[in-house]
Amino acid sequence: MDIVLRAAAAFVLVFLLLRVTGRRELSTLEPFDLILLVVIGDLVQQGVTQSDMSFTGLVLAVGTFTVLAVATSWLSYRFKAMRKVLEAAPLVVVEHGKPIEHNMRAERLTLEEVAEAARLQQVASLEDVEWAIIEPSGQISIIPRG
Repeated sequence: MDIVLRAAAAFVLVFLLLRVTGRRELSTLEPFDLILLVVIGDLVQQGVTQSDMSFTGLVLAVGTFTVLAVATSWLSYRFKAMRKVLEAAPLVVVEHGKPIEHNMRAERLTLEEVAEAARLQQVASLEDVEWAIIEPSGQISIIPRG
């Protein structure tokens, strides 16, 4: 039972860390970020299982994470109010060609990154952007002026 409680606590910790980290950082992983996530995964594993290297400990820890992941997904699907807590909403960062500074600051997003996303979607400049929206996945959707 100890492993299940530690796994549940680790799940909540990882969930909160991912929410604090932000969408943009997770969608554009640099090699260092990827290595850091692997190290965090190993540290979480050590904290969950401590010195229990048994197959039973493995099943309990992975099972707990799986049940909690499915439960959060189901809660998000079933209850709209939970969706607001568990998932990020799309956020407009450019409207009618003008950047929305406080939204960009909240996502730690630079004007250059938005301009790059526009160019990747065949839009030459931000003046040609009707809407730029950072999606829950961290990707930036560009809707050109029509």
